[in-house]
Amino acid sequence: MSEELFPAIPQANIEEAESQIAEHHKIIDYDTREYPVEVIVEKYLNRLEEDDNDFFIPDYQRELVWPDEHQSRFIESVLMGLPIPLLFVADVKGQEGRVEIVDGSQRVRTLARFMKDELTLSGLKLLTKLNGFKFSNLPLIRQRRFGRHTMRMIELREGVSEEVRRDIFSRINTGSLRLNDMEVRWGVSDGPFLQFLRACSQQPLFTKLAPLSKAAIDRREREEFVLRFFAYLRDYKKFDRSVVEFLNAYLKDMENFDSHMQSTSQAEWDRMLGFVDKYFGTFSKGKGHVRTPRIRFEAISVGVALALRINSNLVPASLSWLESDDFKKEMRSDASNSRPKVIRRIEFVRDQLLGK
Repeated sequence: MSEELFPAIPQANIEEAESQIAEHHKIIDYDTREYPVEVIVEKYLNRLEEDDNDFFIPDYQRELVWPDEHQSRFIESVLMGLPIPLLFVADVKGQEGRVEIVDGSQRVRTLARFMKDELTLSGLKLLTKLNGFKFSNLPLIRQRRFGRHTMRMIELREGVSEEVRRDIFSRINTGSLRLNDMEVRWGVSDGPFLQFLRACSQQPLFTKLAPLSKAAIDRREREEFVLRFFAYLRDYKKFDRSVVEFLNAYLKDMENFDSHMQSTSQAEWDRMLGFVDKYFGTFSKGKGHVRTPRIRFEAISVGVALALRINSNLVPASLSWLESDDFKKEMRSDASNSRPKVIRRIEFVRDQLLGK
């Protein structure tokens, strides 16, 4: 009976399976390292503004989403000397020795906030006397011991592809397959507006201007980019909730999407793409980048569309601001979905184009 249910596997198949396992072992080659907290924070913060820090956070990672109480409990664990989950980082080819934080960005950002005195401890259950403390309130001896506390990390050696790093991030954070927000929306509804978004996302000019990895495309990130463009263009100043809630509310408002709305939306989308193609050439950071940063796309696309609403014959006097420190600061990923930053980065592009 068991032989009928589980027929013998041919020896050739077994050998092919072993070969595949061995090959992937080579792909996921790694070292184990250990650093003091103060070194990790320094490597993350030093040259962060210039996007040239030693430990950097990739675009596919979430922003700092831990609430202050969750961050505080993590700091409490460090102060108590409790074991901390491993960080996963990767030595990325073409990044001049910089290390990508594959998993652990919330922990690293929290440590940085605390040591920069930007986090006030709250909601602590064991070290209750520390509620209301900042890092500077700790005695010097405790500050030094905190900085010397070590954290272990797995460093993937050079050559691990972005697709593999994304897969590792997904496996660590979910333990099982989960749909991203855009996939969930598509599974719930495929009405006229979502069909319109899909058509926009498949336009050759858009795919040329906003390159994405195959993994990102498979996860419907092109459609997500288009959705964010129209949602922010309509009322980016009213963005006062989580991005997921904001986008879902916008989709609900679009349930009555008709042919007239489609015509005007398509015209604005095409006009924005044409302008970017003519003057910017790309939404990404330049040639060779296969991943368009989401916040960069949002800022440029919506900023351009708003500027064209004011001056449909706009010809930019200069685009040198794209390389300015001010623009790079607006493109930082930390807290990028906070309402003030959403407003500021969009209006920065709009005003620069209009010469304000």
